[in-house]
Amino acid sequence: MRPFHYRHVVGLIGVLVFMLLSGCGGESETAVPPSPLPPTTPPLATLSNPALLADCSSTVGPITIQMADNFRQSNPNAAIEIAISGTGGGFKKFCAGETDFSNASPPIKESEITICQQNGVAFIELPVAFDGIAVLTHLDNDFVDCLTSAELQTMWESAAWQTITNWQQVRASFPDHPLTLYGPGTASGTYDYFTEAIVGEEGVSRPDFWANEDDEMLLTGIHADPTALGFFGLSYYDRNRGQVKLLAVDHGQGCVEPNTETVARGLYQPLSRPLFIYINTTSLAQKPALDAFVAYYLANAAEQVDDVGYIPLTDPLYDLAQERFTARQTGSIFAGSGAAVGVSLADLLLKGQE
Repeated sequence: MRPFHYRHVVGLIGVLVFMLLSGCGGESETAVPPSPLPPTTPPLATLSNPALLADCSSTVGPITIQMADNFRQSNPNAAIEIAISGTGGGFKKFCAGETDFSNASPPIKESEITICQQNGVAFIELPVAFDGIAVLTHLDNDFVDCLTSAELQTMWESAAWQTITNWQQVRASFPDHPLTLYGPGTASGTYDYFTEAIVGEEGVSRPDFWANEDDEMLLTGIHADPTALGFFGLSYYDRNRGQVKLLAVDHGQGCVEPNTETVARGLYQPLSRPLFIYINTTSLAQKPALDAFVAYYLANAAEQVDDVGYIPLTDPLYDLAQERFTARQTGSIFAGSGAAVGVSLADLLLKGQE
């Protein structure tokens, strides 16, 4: 099935009107200065065309959309256009220089860094929130409450294709019921992170699963299918509680259900992850509105991330992100560090300052 793509356009295009007023003696009136902006929004010389362009992860999209909505309340001339085509789709445009910033649920890949470098796109990487990947089944499923990461691997690895098709093959105590899998499409950062964490190799899994980039379609499929097992972002599950059943995951330390505490403390392993925004430094130099928007984003992330159902970073982590942005520190803290699963975000940010 082909993935769905949606575009959400946020913001209003400002009209900058120049008034030339001359008197009999050739003197002109002085323009009335604008009202000061709220303290969390830096003063702007102008916020008009061109619009700020973004294409991004469906997971991080709701955060950035809310940020843009709230930002334009005090900056009505700001235009911010946000498309949703998945982390991979967003990075294709970002590394081609077609967008000003990009959202990502896993960090940028080495291959994407290379493409950005080849195209002369330098970027600043900023963590903005935490999220978990929820493992889900049908509401009427009464035989499973927790799966081990090894059992998830048995279901999803490449070797399972046309082989593991029944719940009883996963655990002998499970009933003899068909197994139908649901998950984000291969362009999704959620898919990449899940496969790296569970299968052990990013972007590698059995191909015979019901794939869609749209979380709503995945939710609908799992809700309607008594044989279903699927996954998508925890934040989307939280907004749709009561429609599907959330499972705990045992990664060797007992069954842990994902929630605000277990994800923020890193207890829900291996499916807890940081979320990011990436800023094109050329756009940052050319578009004052981008600088102001990112500064607003970091200053207000803790409160607004929670409002849309995600898990804020700690204050020290936001401070480190702000320092990274202020210093215009480019590149990825994950470059050359290997897998992003289970790493300490604080350690990587501090190492990146060295």
